[in-house]
Amino acid sequence: MLLYIGVVCAEDNWALIYARQLALAENLPLQDCITFKSNFPQHWLQECKSLDIQFHLLSGEPGQTLPSFVRNWKFGAVVTDFNPLRIPLQWIETIKKHLMSLLFRCFSHYYFYTSGRLEYGARTIRGKITKLLAEFLREIPLVDTHPHSASRAAKEVLSSLEVECSVGEVDLAQPGSCGGMAMLESFIDHHRNNPNCDALSHLSPRIHAGQSVVCSACGEAGQTRKERQSVASFTEELVVRREPADNFCFYNHNYDNISGAYDWAKKTLQDHAKDCRQYLYTKEQLENAKTRDQLWNAAQRQLVLEGKMHGFLRMNWAKKILEWTASPEEALSIAVFLNDRLSLDGYVGCMWSICGIHDQGWAERPIFGKIRFMNYAGCKRKFDVAQFERKYAAVKFHWSNSENLLTCINFQFSLFVLVLERLYLRGFFSVVRGSLLIRCYICYVVCWYKGYCLYYVFTYATADILF
Repeated sequence: MLLYIGVVCAEDNWALIYARQLALAENLPLQDCITFKSNFPQHWLQECKSLDIQFHLLSGEPGQTLPSFVRNWKFGAVVTDFNPLRIPLQWIETIKKHLMSLLFRCFSHYYFYTSGRLEYGARTIRGKITKLLAEFLREIPLVDTHPHSASRAAKEVLSSLEVECSVGEVDLAQPGSCGGMAMLESFIDHHRNNPNCDALSHLSPRIHAGQSVVCSACGEAGQTRKERQSVASFTEELVVRREPADNFCFYNHNYDNISGAYDWAKKTLQDHAKDCRQYLYTKEQLENAKTRDQLWNAAQRQLVLEGKMHGFLRMNWAKKILEWTASPEEALSIAVFLNDRLSLDGYVGCMWSICGIHDQGWAERPIFGKIRFMNYAGCKRKFDVAQFERKYAAVKFHWSNSENLLTCINFQFSLFVLVLERLYLRGFFSVVRGSLLIRCYICYVVCWYKGYCLYYVFTYATADILF
C-alpha cells in the first residue's frame, strides 16, 4: 500500500497526483493520513471517500505516531507535501530518521525555491518568479477515483477526538476546495482597500490550510476577468506578494520573534523600547477588545467572529499592539499569540507591521522608531471608519457557548413576559399602545436573532420605559 500525507485538497495537488501514480504503477491501494496535531478538516474525509482513498486520522505528534503506523500497515512508500514552517519541518526530519528509504516530498504549492536564499522583499524575487510563472501555472491533471481498494479497514477515531472549543467556528464560507472555488467565482474587484466592502477573495486562509491552490486561482481569474490590470494586480498579490512570506519562513528560522528582524529594525526598536507609552494593555484586554480605540476594538471583534480581518486593518491592528505594550518583544509575542489562536492565515503580516520585514525605514518617531507608522487619522482618509465601527460594535454570541445561549433565552423569555404583562394591565383596550408594543417586540426578536445584543437590550429598555 502507498500512503499520502499532505495538503487537504484533491484538485491541483501535485503531491497527491504523484502518490497516485506510484500506487497505480504497482497496482496498490492509495491511503491518506492526517495527524490531529496538525489539523483535521472533515470535508477532506468526504473527498477521500469519493476518490476511494482510505482515510486515517492519527492522534499525536507525527514524528512519534507515523513511523510505527507505517510499519504496522506495511506501506511501500510515503508521499508528503512541503511546508516551510518550523514545526512541520521538524516533523519531517524526525520521520526521515525512521522512514528515509520510503519518504518522498513534493513541492505542490510553493514557488520560492526559485530563489536559493532569503529575499529582502517582493522586488528582489519578482523577476525570478515571473520568468517561471507560465510553467508553474500550467494546467494540472485531475485526480480520478483510485481503482485499487484497500482490504484492511481504517480505525474509526473521530468520535474519540477532544477538540478545544473556546474559540468558536467561523461562518466565513464553506470549507474545502469546492467552497474555495465558489468563493473565488464570487470575488469582485472594486474598492479592495475599503474594509467596509466585502471585495476580498478570502482565499488566504484556504491557501494557508491547503484547501485552495494558487495556480487554480490565477487561472480562473485570467479566464473570468476582462480587465488586464485587475488580473495583473490579483496575480501580483497572490503570487509575488505571497511568495516572499513563504521564502521568509523557510530561510529565517526566527520568523515569529524579534531576532528574525533586519538589523536596522532591531536597532531602531531597541533605541525606542523605553519610550513612554500613553496607554498599556494586557494580553487579556487586547484579546477581549477592551481598549480606548474603537476602530481597533472593531477589528479585533472581526478577527474573533470571522477568523480574519481586512489586510489594511491588520497592519493597523498589529502596529497599535506595538504602541500599547511595554516592549517590542511583548508586542510581537501578543500579536503572534492572537494570530495563532484566532486567525486562519499566517505570520508574516505581524512581522511586517512590528518589525519592518519586507519594508524600509521611515521617518523616526517615538515608540516606532523607523518602523512604518499608521494611525486613526490615516484610516479615516482610507475608508468610512465610523461605518466599520458600527458594523462590529455589537457583540455577537457564539452559539457553541451554552452560557451565552441561556442568557439570550432568558432575555427573550423576560421580554415576552413583559409584553403579556403590559397588555394585561392595559386590558387590551389601547390599540395604539398594543400595536407599538408588539412592533417593539418584533424589532427585539429580529435583533436577538441576528445577535446584536446591544440593540435588543436597548429595545427591551425602550419598551419598559414607554409602556
